[in-house]
Amino acid sequence: MKLKKYWTTGQTAIQRSSTAFLRDTNKLNKFKISFKNKFQSLQDLLKEETTMEENWKGIKETLTSTC
Repeated sequence: MKLKKYWTTGQTAIQRSSTAFLRDTNKLNKFKISFKNKFQSLQDLLKEETTMEENWKGIKETLTSTC
């Protein structure tokens, strides 16, 4: 069974415009900065989550060792 690509003219126009958008260096640099900022905030949340888990581990260990 062969799978066909069902591209509509709107989809190809969107694809072409997105590549043209990335060719403009100023827009590309702004896009990269915003992309990095989004991932940086996700990494910060992950770090915060791991430190919270480590803090709870320490609290639990302290409670179990004293009780």
